[in-house]
Amino acid sequence: MRVMHERVAGIDVHKDMIKVGIRGPGHRAWTRTSEVLEYRTFYGVLQTMAADLRERGVTHVVMEASGVYTEPVYYALMERDFEQVAVINPAHAKALKGHKTDARDALRLAELFECGLLRGSYIPSQALKDLRDLTRYRIKTVQARTSEIQRLAKALESAGIKLDSVVSDLAGKSAGLMIEGLISGERRGQVLADLAIGRMRTAGKLADLSQALVGRFTDHHAALCRLHRDRIALLNTAVGDLEARIAVKAAPYQRELELLKSIPGLGDAVASAWLAEIGPAPHEYFATHEKLASWVTLCPGNHMSAGKRKHGRTGDAGTYIKPMLVQAAWSAIKTEGRLQARYHKLVRRFGGPKNPAAAKKAILAIAHTLLKIAYQVLKSGKPYEDLGTDFYAQRESPEQRRAYLLRQLEKLSPGCTITITPAETA
Repeated sequence: MRVMHERVAGIDVHKDMIKVGIRGPGHRAWTRTSEVLEYRTFYGVLQTMAADLRERGVTHVVMEASGVYTEPVYYALMERDFEQVAVINPAHAKALKGHKTDARDALRLAELFECGLLRGSYIPSQALKDLRDLTRYRIKTVQARTSEIQRLAKALESAGIKLDSVVSDLAGKSAGLMIEGLISGERRGQVLADLAIGRMRTAGKLADLSQALVGRFTDHHAALCRLHRDRIALLNTAVGDLEARIAVKAAPYQRELELLKSIPGLGDAVASAWLAEIGPAPHEYFATHEKLASWVTLCPGNHMSAGKRKHGRTGDAGTYIKPMLVQAAWSAIKTEGRLQARYHKLVRRFGGPKNPAAAKKAILAIAHTLLKIAYQVLKSGKPYEDLGTDFYAQRESPEQRRAYLLRQLEKLSPGCTITITPAETA
């Protein structure tokens, strides 16, 4: 196999040590030499390692992605003028069974990379990396807040208080006032229900609330609810602080943010997460939106054997951006337009509204559509223009069908013009 890079280093990364396998030309023609070195992972030692590799003439370095342990190694190498420092997907360089050691792993990476068999993953700039850290932490903080709200609901349920059967949001203002009333010692359902505000004050709601707020709420339940509500308040403050920091970091990409927010379902949170995870110019790293969808694992899986397709489930990658796009899809189908029409069309295709799995499959397809739209919007630099709720109806009209078939005939007959002549009537 032809060697594309003469001097290559493959690095097997661990928490406390790294193995560096170096491949270079041998003393005789058409031969290669291998050498394995070991370094500790203190940053000063990593800088020494990078200098050693440059002195040995190494031009290309490759390592597997190992989470946070990869980062200091990568940035220490980037301080030196290597032609390429690649971080690759571990699944692309799996060791042979029974032949795995740290030294062999490092040399295997170098051998595959020197022949051009491995491709580096997308590595964001430092500014986008900072934004990514904040958006991911915001997601985790929101998840922690959701868990705390669920614990609050469990404490109320244990006390026989069925508040979440009547209100849609236990963290809302009305629910908060009623829970505070319970904590302060009020036990009369009618009095607690009268604390509701806004749309909760309809006759039917008030009657249900007065019954839902009667239970066996004890001092222990009051203490639990106090702890949960205080924790929720702290997490709300943390989310607000993170959103302010994210806005500052995302400010240089205001144009891209506005383009993304022109798409239904994509608000500030999803647009910022897109910039952090995929970047403001995905077309520079992914040749087509299909490749991007494959990277995010929003395209159907492909598992065929003996000519039969086993299943089409999506993969498990896209840990952060994929759920955000699914969340955006649920929001997008509430807006009248092409996406809403596509959702209803897909639900019918996947089994109809009465099939529980149909909505989930359809919403995943809408998330895929949002990804393709965002890719094209950022590539063209033009805001999204909705094609309307009648887009699919028009496309399936007889005139559209006739025009489509004419185009197909013209493709099959290059240089010919196809005309339709009405049949003579008797």
